[in-house]
Amino acid sequence: MGLMPLTKEVAKGSIGRGVLPAVELAIEQIRNESLLRPYFLDLRLYDTECDNAKGLKAFYDAIKYGPNHLMVFGGVCPSVTSIIAESLQGWNLVQLSFAATTPVLADKKKYPYFFRTVPSDNAVNPAILKLLKHYQWKRVGTLTQDVQRFSEVRNDLTGVLYGEDIEISDTESFSNDPCTSVKKLKGNDVRIILGQFDQNMAAKVFCCAYEENMYGSKYQWIIPGWYEPSWWEQVHTEANSSRCLRKNLLAAMEGYIGVDFEPLSSKQIKTISGKTPQQYEREYNNKRSGVGPSKFHGYAYDGIWVIAKTLQRAMETLHASSRHQRIQDFNYTDHTLGRIILNAMNETNFFGVTGQVVFRNGERMGTIKFTQFQDSREVKVGEYNAVADTLEIINDTIKFQGSEPPKDKTIVLEQLRKISLPLYSILSALTILGMIMASAFLFFNIKNRNQKLIKMSSPYMNNLIILGGMLSYASIFLFGLDGSFVSEKTFETLCTVRTWILTVGYTTAFGAMFAKTWRVHAIFKNVKMKKKIIKDQKLLVIVGGMLLIDLCILICWQAVDPLRRTVERYSMEPDPAGRDISIRPLLEHCENTHMTIWLGIVYAYKGLLMLFGCFLAWETRNVSIPALNDSKYIGMSVYNVGIMCIIGAAVSFLTRDQPNVQFCIVALVIIFCSTITLCLVFVPKLITLRTNPDAATQNRRFQFTQNQKKEDSKTSTSVTSVNQASTSRLEGLQSENHRLRMKITELDKDLEEVTMQLQDTPEKTTYIKQNHYQELNDILNLGNFNESTDGGKAILKNHLDQNPQLQWNTTEPSRTCKDPIEDINSPEHIQRRLSLQLPILHHAYLPSIGGVDASCVSPCVSPTASPRHRHVPPSFRVMVSGL
Repeated sequence: MGLMPLTKEVAKGSIGRGVLPAVELAIEQIRNESLLRPYFLDLRLYDTECDNAKGLKAFYDAIKYGPNHLMVFGGVCPSVTSIIAESLQGWNLVQLSFAATTPVLADKKKYPYFFRTVPSDNAVNPAILKLLKHYQWKRVGTLTQDVQRFSEVRNDLTGVLYGEDIEISDTESFSNDPCTSVKKLKGNDVRIILGQFDQNMAAKVFCCAYEENMYGSKYQWIIPGWYEPSWWEQVHTEANSSRCLRKNLLAAMEGYIGVDFEPLSSKQIKTISGKTPQQYEREYNNKRSGVGPSKFHGYAYDGIWVIAKTLQRAMETLHASSRHQRIQDFNYTDHTLGRIILNAMNETNFFGVTGQVVFRNGERMGTIKFTQFQDSREVKVGEYNAVADTLEIINDTIKFQGSEPPKDKTIVLEQLRKISLPLYSILSALTILGMIMASAFLFFNIKNRNQKLIKMSSPYMNNLIILGGMLSYASIFLFGLDGSFVSEKTFETLCTVRTWILTVGYTTAFGAMFAKTWRVHAIFKNVKMKKKIIKDQKLLVIVGGMLLIDLCILICWQAVDPLRRTVERYSMEPDPAGRDISIRPLLEHCENTHMTIWLGIVYAYKGLLMLFGCFLAWETRNVSIPALNDSKYIGMSVYNVGIMCIIGAAVSFLTRDQPNVQFCIVALVIIFCSTITLCLVFVPKLITLRTNPDAATQNRRFQFTQNQKKEDSKTSTSVTSVNQASTSRLEGLQSENHRLRMKITELDKDLEEVTMQLQDTPEKTTYIKQNHYQELNDILNLGNFNESTDGGKAILKNHLDQNPQLQWNTTEPSRTCKDPIEDINSPEHIQRRLSLQLPILHHAYLPSIGGVDASCVSPCVSPTASPRHRHVPPSFRVMVSGL
């Protein structure tokens, strides 16, 4: 019996020539085994040259003019095979192909009588799925040539991967130039590329991959493996025409994986013919004798055995039936026998030279091999058994260019940029040292608060300065706490807390410092006031007012637009350790919607506060009591703090993406500003107290060089109270007052003696020398003490030293006649002047030096004078008679 009458005509196609020795070997072995006894297998080959017209003509000629054929064996070209297979149902003929791999023929509704021993192109898709799962690749992209064969495979692959937790992130296709599609794949971060294109386009694809740097350890290409051996050599010229050198092409191809069906099984197992696949291969090579090999020869060999086994089962079925029908009775209208042969074909299951031969819906469940391009050659690295659905990777054969298989995408490791623990520890240690120093200053200030030096410098304000510095130090600990130390909710709370602490600490320290300076300014600039007492309670109110402004700003900030934790994501960076991952840095910030506005308000307020401090420091720069005046140190503090804050804010803004640098800058600025401020305030006091505690409180002349109006410069600068400083100055004034009063007492005695002489001997005195009168007038002009006390005292002393006793009875012989001058200097006139001037002089002079109040009629002692001065007796009142 025959499939078709066997002729000696040899097919002209390369596949036909390559498979004919395999077919002949199979027929010989079947005949030797008498598998179909008493029948024999007869076969006729028709060469259609892949022409549809010739194919249809050969088929219809065989049907019309030849004997009845039981089956159709063959079909290589997809176009011819599909046309014949579609018409077989009407002839009740089963077709078995050994080389038609097109996926179109897998449609059983259209081709129900079509079978093939060779796996279809779609058979590689389950193998690819198994490979993807083996290496845990869950994200792939496809690159397909616009040809129906490749499009069908891609569509089937989409269905295979659907529901398998594998994402096709990008699907690209091209007609002639694949570079655009390759570039899109790279833009979508596709690392595993499943390609479907012929070998000519493969060269272009890999050249584009080289240009886009889509090769190496980060990428894996999976392409068809049915290309001809050394196919890259054949397309080398075309590759060069696209400006892709051979070495570049090979570099891009290195490591790609090819997927194709296995021509022969690699297992050392005897097949249905009783020979192993290796033994068959040797016989085939001997049989073909100069004819080029075909990759389908094993499938043709197994195909003949499939036909023989199918006919054998069909005869057994007919023999077991009650119809007593023979297989040679088959005709093209015998639908029943046609179904028997079809069912017998579906039941095929044996081990052939290509592996286990099993059909599932007419499709061969074969073996798929994996090859890898290594060092300019293809090496088999594994195989997939479709029957058992197992993947076997040959040990140590597959080689990836990296230390591990490529990742299916760029693994983005989100890494929080956190503050280095060693850096935080170092700055925290410096902060603790600063707080210890501030505590030492606080202890020093409290212990010596009754010392005149510390008492005059307002110890309560000093405590506030220290408190503000310690709050500023404490904020450093909070600035260093980020997501690596605390939770997200706690970090958001810290955003508000550290802002409040730093703001309040700044205002407390500098507010207290400026309040002290304002008191000095208020006292020494308001010189017209006789008494001005500014207590510490008023300074505390001033500092409280500054803090109240701070609290108003902070409360409004918190209520209207509170600080929130925001996470800034930066662009990806390569892994420093060289792993196939990318690092996406994350950075936590404390921000809100209108951050710039709120910061502007705070900076404006603090800037005005510092300008006010600078103004006070400048105005009080010439107050020469060190215990009172800190203007020089305040100026230095404001200068250093201002410069450091400006530099720190600028550098902190520029390094906001580097938390370690930013934290270091902020912490050092706070440490420097707080430390320099505390040291400038307390170190000079500590040194002075240790070396010369009285130097800062000794009475000195207050010097003012301000440009004021002329009338203001003539105003008395006596101030009765400057809080603690007024006591020292008052004691000095009392000492001077006592000395002047003693001198006035002596002068009163002298004046009294002169007055008594004038009262006792008025008749004896006729006239006085003119120079004596002048000296006496100088003595009487004691009212000048109010403006020039030292000059008056000098004149008086000179008079007493040179004229211990006035010669009232001395006459000048030359003056014998009276003139107007003699009348003025006559004893009567002198007595009259003394009786009027001495009481007036006595009462007018003493109040200017504190000896007597203007409302008193007699000298009195100042109520604030020290007890040691109150024993001085009051001056005598003198009245000159004889008017």
